[in-house]
Amino acid sequence: MTDEDQLWYYNVDDGTVTRGKAASSMSRMGPYPDRASAEKALQIAAERNKAADHADEEWNN
Repeated sequence: MTDEDQLWYYNVDDGTVTRGKAASSMSRMGPYPDRASAEKALQIAAERNKAADHADEEWNN
């Protein structure tokens, strides 16, 4: 088993969380260090996008 098989992923197609790369790369978010983080993948992505948008605004002003 590789290290990637021990990490967690969120499947955007059906909302499931799996250990290892069960879904295709186009349907998978991650890796995450634990199940709880993978379950919050969409929230984490939204927070990161908001921070990046804010940084862009600061850069452009």
